[in-house]
Amino acid sequence: MLTIGKLSKAAGVKVPTIRYYEQIGILPEAERSSGNQRLYGSDALDRLSFVRHARELGFPLEAIRELLSLSDQPEIACAAADEIATRQLVTVKDRITRLQALQGELERMIAQCAHGTISDCRVIEVLGNHELCVSHDHGG
Repeated sequence: MLTIGKLSKAAGVKVPTIRYYEQIGILPEAERSSGNQRLYGSDALDRLSFVRHARELGFPLEAIRELLSLSDQPEIACAAADEIATRQLVTVKDRITRLQALQGELERMIAQCAHGTISDCRVIEVLGNHELCVSHDHGG
């Protein structure tokens, strides 16, 4: 059995995050010692590692909740998991497109800068007036 501190270290997740995941039901409530200390088994470490990796890949918590529910049913087809991963891929591609537009706009602002005074600064001018942007789809 692992204490919350040891689980945190083993999974690479901060203690408050573990408590939060318990609170929202991503992790089941921990067993308690006679001194009321949280105790976790290897299944909690496996689940927490799954969640951490999914978060690193950008999956939102609701999608992780769905994936965990699916993983608790190993006999069913994986089409639902594929659909969740496909949704995440679309989200990532959309984010990449927005970031590329942002990159282009920043490159244009810097290239158009006259390197004079702030009163003539293209960077300040464009940031002050979104209409001066070539592309308007770089917002978050």
